Amino acid sequence: MPNHHTPRMPDTAIDLEMVEAVRADPRLGQEVHSLRKIRRLTLEQLAEKTGLSVGFISQIERGQNRPSVGALYKISRALGVSVGWFFFPVADDTPAGREAPEEHVVRAGLRRSIDFANGIVDELLVPNLAGPLELLKCVFAPGSGIQTSYAHEGDEAGIVLEGELELWVDDTYYHLKSGDSFSFKSSSPHRYRNPSRRKTVVIWAITPPSF
Repeated sequence: MPNHHTPRMPDTAIDLEMVEAVRADPRLGQEVHSLRKIRRLTLEQLAEKTGLSVGFISQIERGQNRPSVGALYKISRALGVSVGWFFFPVADDTPAGREAPEEHVVRAGLRRSIDFANGIVDELLVPNLAGPLELLKCVFAPGSGIQTSYAHEGDEAGIVLEGELELWVDDTYYHLKSGDSFSFKSSSPHRYRNPSRRKTVVIWAITPPSF
């Protein structure tokens, strides 16, 4: 499902005061590397998009350098995510001695999410995109969806938890309701939308990750 929306990105500069309320992901370099690979960008291409040097981005990916907020903002825009993708809120109820994020667990209040301009919000349910599986909670606003079919490598499956979902795979149309599930090859042209007047919630799995 990922790699199909146009994210809504702020045009204004980051409020640096907000940085005081978040904690950088200690695996930031790994996240930059994973997203760059998923976007199929070389170091040189990412450098061109951001105006940063190849060497500097390489150091970030290898954990040898931590970017400034301004540099991270440029990187996030080039990779199609918000800068918040690389930060986690500091939860007031985080037990003492426990770092967030955790290696194998995503707490409900610490999910990374992307709010797209077409009315879809994706929440990442796995700790990162470095593994072979991507798991999302997708919330569709009424009438939201993808109008043009697209295809990519991999496989997808999901279940509608709430609402309705129209799904087109190749030339076949499906109307799914709460409790219905699906599976298809991502290489088959596909698109989908919420045809109803209330939100639709879908748990969506993709392998390999293509966010």
